[in-house]
Amino acid sequence: MLDELAAARRTMGAATLPAGDAYTMELRRRYDARVEEVWSAVTDPERLGRWLKPVTGDLRPGGSFTLDGGEHGEILRCEPPRLLRVSWLFGPDADDWPGTSEVEVRLSPGPAGDTELELVHAAAVAEPMFPTYGPGAGGVGWDLHLLTLARFLADGEPLDHEAFQTSPVGHEFVRRSAAAWGQAHAAAGGDPAHVAAAVEATTAFYAPEQSA
Repeated sequence: MLDELAAARRTMGAATLPAGDAYTMELRRRYDARVEEVWSAVTDPERLGRWLKPVTGDLRPGGSFTLDGGEHGEILRCEPPRLLRVSWLFGPDADDWPGTSEVEVRLSPGPAGDTELELVHAAAVAEPMFPTYGPGAGGVGWDLHLLTLARFLADGEPLDHEAFQTSPVGHEFVRRSAAAWGQAHAAAGGDPAHVAAAVEATTAFYAPEQSA
């Protein structure tokens, strides 16, 4: 599972959203599955619910969706089997922050029947999570979900996130993920003090025992 963490490349960049200037959490990795298989896992409601979260809504371009965890948004673009973009709102005050977050998934077929997945989550600089957690706020969560996707594509079985995060290997996964997002933050020009504090806060949020 820690090898899965190392399989991803993480960068932090910039974007513009309806709410204004944004930062991006960008993940790239390959899956040993054909592009149509990965696209199905990303867009088919039954399959999506097994590695991400159960989803309901009007699941077509222009429609809206809601995940079981409360995340919700609109389907902005859908170009099978290569590109999906959605707005992404979350938290009890999500409706007070319209246009602050978007997620785009891009798929590219590889030469050996594999698939490169690129996930770009753009979040407005003004949203309330960044000052405390930096890019790790969403980045660690996406690392956990893409780990689950790898497991699902390999053998059809989902990963129990709660059990994993409370296990020793889960704690180590979160610690390394938070540190990796700290490196991406620093490479993008983040203030060293902010980077260090954000890594510590993110680790404490996802694996509190590890920060004690």
